[in-house]
Amino acid sequence: MARFYRYKLPPWLRHIIFTIEKCTLPLMIYQIVRTLIIPTTLDVLLTGVFVGLFFAFYLEWI
Repeated sequence: MARFYRYKLPPWLRHIIFTIEKCTLPLMIYQIVRTLIIPTTLDVLLTGVFVGLFFAFYLEWI
């Protein structure tokens, strides 16, 4: 199976992926702080999603 190569995507989709990649770290930090202050089930799930997205971008899986 071929490796996902983001530069072969259309320019509008590539721009969306780059924007999400840049916004992931601040959102993740905010969500971690919020989860530490008021830990609800939704906050824990969102934190897991943001951490997973961050590592997926960091390891270049997306």
